[in-house]
This record gives sequence, C-alpha cells and structure tokens, in this order.
Amino acid sequence: MTYIIACIDGSPSTPSVCDHAAWASQQLGAPLILLHVLDRTLYPQSNDPTVDIGLDGREQLMEELARLDEERARLAQEQGQLTLEAARQRIIEAGYQEPQLMHRHGSLVETLQELESDMRLLVMGKRGDGSLRPSQVIGSHLENAIRSMRRPVLVTPSVFRIPRSVLLAYDGSATAEKGIDMLCQSPLLRGLPIHVVMIGADTGSHRQQLAAAATRLGDAGYQTEVVVLAGEVEDALLGYQQEHQFDLLAMGAYGHSRIREFFIGSTTTTMLRRCQTALLMLR
Repeated sequence: MTYIIACIDGSPSTPSVCDHAAWASQQLGAPLILLHVLDRTLYPQSNDPTVDIGLDGREQLMEELARLDEERARLAQEQGQLTLEAARQRIIEAGYQEPQLMHRHGSLVETLQELESDMRLLVMGKRGDGSLRPSQVIGSHLENAIRSMRRPVLVTPSVFRIPRSVLLAYDGSATAEKGIDMLCQSPLLRGLPIHVVMIGADTGSHRQQLAAAATRLGDAGYQTEVVVLAGEVEDALLGYQQEHQFDLLAMGAYGHSRIREFFIGSTTTTMLRRCQTALLMLR
C-alpha cells in the first residue's frame, strides 16, 4: 500500500498542509500519514565544550549540558506529538478519514528517503518552522527534499483552495513527458480543465508536441487547451497563471545538473519562490 505523506512542523503553513493533504488523500483514495521529524541538528551534542576548564569543572559542566539537552529533547518531542494530534483533529473535524501519525528523530530528507518506497505523494509547506528570516521565501528543507525524492511533491501556499483548474508547464523534455504520464495515471486532478503551456517559438514542431500531449491528457479525462507563449519562462508562466486564475501549477522539477543551475539558475527554485498557488512538482 502507498501513502500520502504530509510534513507537519507546527509552523503557520501547517493548517494548509493538513487541508491539501486530506484533499489529496480523498482524491487518490490513499491513506494519509502526518509526519513530524525532530531535527537532530537543533540539539547539538554536549561533549565538545568551547572553553578551557579544569577536569572537575568540565565533568560537572558536561553533566549539566547533558541534562539540559535531554530536557529540551523531551519537551520538543512532546510539542511535536501535540502538533500531530492537533493536525489529526483538524482533518477529522473537516470530515476526512482519520490519518496515521508518525514521529521521527533525525534528518527530514533522510527520513523521507526511507519512506519513499511506500510514498505516493509528498505534501510540504513552502515555509516551515525553521524558516525564520522574513527574506527566506522557501523553507530550508523544501528544495533538498524535492531534489532527493523520486515522487511527486505538492507544495502548498498559505491558504487551502480546492483546485478547479490547472496550468501544466510543458517543454517536450523527457521530464515533461514523464509528468504527462503521471497525470494520466493519477486521479488527483482528473477531470479538471488543464492548459498545457509551452514557452518558446510558435513552430510546427512545438505545436505537434503540444497536440500529442493534449491528446494523451484528453484520453485520460482532462479538458485540455494548448498554448505557446514567448518570453522568459518564469515571467510568462506566472503571468499566464495570474491572468487566467489557475488554482494549481504543475511542472517537472530540477531537470538539469547543479553545475548548469549554478551558471544559469534554476527555473524550479524560481517558481517555488514566486508561485502564489499550489505547485505540483512532478518527479
């Protein structure tokens, strides 16, 4: 059995993550797991003091630091459990099926990789509890999680809104074709109007690619329309989305190497930062 896994951390994004995850669980007919990971990096080991003290003082300090670390970890564990319980109650009160709760200690990305084989969809907020700086538009774990997973990731905005229309960014690449396959095979968005948008020259070749993609999506039950737009990829996609008020934007994620991204930048990261609606990363 495969699951919807939603990352819950008690940040302001948690209610939206709960709502999106419960909706996705209902759409897919898959059970939901609410996951809270207690990040071990927030609780450093106390066996490396940075001051030069005597042996007696060192032993006493080490005992006190160990006691304090243990207490902080205990309180964080309790807080995480309360956060999960509150999230479960929210979902039940909204009329959805009761989710399972999972509490882990360690690295979020490593935990997700361990769970990946049983994962159907990952749901994460754009900013988590560790995103404290106002200038930090996306969470510290989000980009790494998307890069490391080979499952679709639903990135949630601050407020839940049931998707009624979809914009699919399409470039004819292998990643885009795989994304088409995933949408065709999944009931998550089936039946919704979907605009398949390509950024580039309006050529016969591009029109043929779009027509083929639209046919496949139409056969799977989508209402399709194809569009070719000129301009910079991010600006053109976001402008078209805003103009037509699409509720969800779907696109492939991180199709190029980190070396290329270093020199030319990443469309995925830019869209994560700038998109104001739900964003479905097809992996």
